[in-house]
Amino acid sequence: MPAENLRWGTLELANIIMALKLRQEMQEKLVAAVASSESEQLKRFEELMELKQRQEYQSMRDMMDRETKESIGRQEKLKEEQRHRMKIMNLRLRELEQQRLREAELERQRQADGRERLRNLNNIQEEVLQLNQLLEPSTQAKTDLPVTSLSSYSTRGNQLCSQVSEVVRKTAEGDFPSVEDMTAAERSLHEMRALIRMMQEEAAKAQEKKKKDQEEEEARKKQAELQAQQEAQQKAAQSAKERAQRKGLQNSAEDSTMKWYKELQDSAAQCAQSFEQLNSPKDMQTKKLKLELQKAATIPVSQIASNSGSQLREIFDKIDKLLSGQVVVSGGKSVSTSQHPQGLDFVAYKLAEKFVKQGEEEVASHHEAAFPIAVVASGVWERHPRVGDLILAHLHKKCPYAVPHYPPMKDGTPVEEYQRILGYRVDDSGVEGQDSFLKRMSGMIRLYAAVIQLQWPYGSKQGLVPHGLNQGWRWLAQMLNMEPLADITATLLFDFLEVCGNALMKQYQGQFWKLILLLKDEYFPRIEAVTSSGQMGSVIRLKQFLQTSLQSRQISPPKGQLSSTFWRS
Repeated sequence: MPAENLRWGTLELANIIMALKLRQEMQEKLVAAVASSESEQLKRFEELMELKQRQEYQSMRDMMDRETKESIGRQEKLKEEQRHRMKIMNLRLRELEQQRLREAELERQRQADGRERLRNLNNIQEEVLQLNQLLEPSTQAKTDLPVTSLSSYSTRGNQLCSQVSEVVRKTAEGDFPSVEDMTAAERSLHEMRALIRMMQEEAAKAQEKKKKDQEEEEARKKQAELQAQQEAQQKAAQSAKERAQRKGLQNSAEDSTMKWYKELQDSAAQCAQSFEQLNSPKDMQTKKLKLELQKAATIPVSQIASNSGSQLREIFDKIDKLLSGQVVVSGGKSVSTSQHPQGLDFVAYKLAEKFVKQGEEEVASHHEAAFPIAVVASGVWERHPRVGDLILAHLHKKCPYAVPHYPPMKDGTPVEEYQRILGYRVDDSGVEGQDSFLKRMSGMIRLYAAVIQLQWPYGSKQGLVPHGLNQGWRWLAQMLNMEPLADITATLLFDFLEVCGNALMKQYQGQFWKLILLLKDEYFPRIEAVTSSGQMGSVIRLKQFLQTSLQSRQISPPKGQLSSTFWRS
C-alpha cells in the first residue's frame, strides 16, 4: 500500500513536474510572446517617434524654407526698392549733371557771344575812328567842300566817336557789352558811314562843279603831289625820247641818281661800322646775343609765304616789335635790341640784307614769292625808313642794274673784282655761269618791282607807299636813256614790266604807252644790235611782251598778286 502510494505519489509528482514544466514552457512562451510583442510595440513606438521627429524636422525645414523664401522675398523687395531708389537718384544726378552742362554751355556761349560782341565793338570803334579821320579838316583840305561843311562833318564825326567811346568805357572793367550797347555802337557806325557818304556825295558834286568851271577834268582829279610827279616823269620820258633820237645814248646813270646811289652806300657802310663791336664779339655772352639777334631778324623773313594774311601780319608784328626795341621770342629765347647799344643797327642791317637775299634766292626760283616778301618789306619800310634805305643799299650793291647803274671798269681793277662789282658771284671755282647770274638779277628786280607798287594794308600812315611807282617810272626812263647791255638789259626790262607794268599803266596811262612805244620802236633795235645769236631768248620774250601789250593796249596783272580776300584768311 505504502509502495503503491509511493509510486502513485511519484507518478503524480512527475505529472505535476511535467505539468509545471509545460506550464513553465507555456509561461516562457507567453513571456516570450509578450516580450516579442512588447519588443515589436517598442519598435513601432520608436518608429512612430522617429516618424514624429522626421515630421517635426520636415515641418521645421518647411517652416525655415518658408521663412527663408519670405526673407529672400523681402530682401529682393528691398533690393528692388534700393535699385528703384538708385535709379531715381541716378536720374536726378543725371538731370543735375545735364543741367550743370547746360548751364556751363550757356555760360560758355554767353562768354563767346560776349567776346564776339567785344571784338565787334572794337572793330566798330576802329572803323569809326578811321572813318572819322576822313572827316578831319586837315585830311579834306584839298577837297572842294566849304570850310563850314567840313567843320559840321568833323563835329558830328567827333560826336559819334564819343558815343562809341562811351560804350567802350562801360566794358573797361571786364564786362562784355550788352546787346543794347552793340545796337547803340552799330547805330553810330551806320550814321558815320552815312555821314561819309553824304560828305563824299557833296564833295563829288563840288568837284564836278569845279571841273566844269575850270575845263580841265583830268588835271583836277589828281592831287598836287601826284601831278607834279607825273609832270616830272613826262619830262623824263621826253628826255629819253630826245636822247634815243640821237646817235647814241649815255653810258652811265644821271648825276643825281649816282649821288643818291653813293649816299645810300655810304649810309650802309656807316651802319655796318657802327655795330663792328657786336659783329666781332670777343666774349661768349656777346657772341650768343649776336647770334640770337641775327636769328630774330632773319628767321621771320625766311618764313614769309603766301599761305594766309594772318600769318603775314604775325611775321610783320614780330619784325616791328624787334625794330621798336620790344622783347620778342625767337627759338624759345627772349631777345631785344635794347640788350646791346649796337643791337638796333645790327638788326636793321641784317634784316635789310635778308630781304634782298630772299629776292636773290627765293624770288629767283619762285616768281610769285615776290609779293608776300615785298608787302612785308614795304610795311617795315613805312614804319622804319632806315631799314628801307638799307634795303636799297644792299639791292644796289648786289644788283647795280636796280639803280640803274652800269659800273665802268677802272684802270688797275682785277677782272674778278670787276665781275663782283657787276653782280657776279666769284669764288675759288671761278665765276658763276651766265644763266645763274641772270636768274639772281631777275629775282632781285622782280622783288624791287613788287615793292614799289605795294603798301602794307595795316599801316597807320595815309598817302603813297614809301618807295612808290614814281621810282619805278624813274628806273624805266633811265634804263631807256642808257646804252643797252647784251642779255641783262632785255632780261631785266621784261621782268620789271611783267611785275609792275599793269600798275604803271594804270598810274601813268597815256604817258606809259608813249614810253612803251618808244621802247619797242627805238630802244629795242639797239638791244637786238648788241645781242648775239646765243642770247636771243630774253630778247624774244621782251619782243613778244611788247607786241602783245601794244596790240591789246593792256598789260595783265602779275601772277601771285595778293587779293583782298587773302588778307581775310
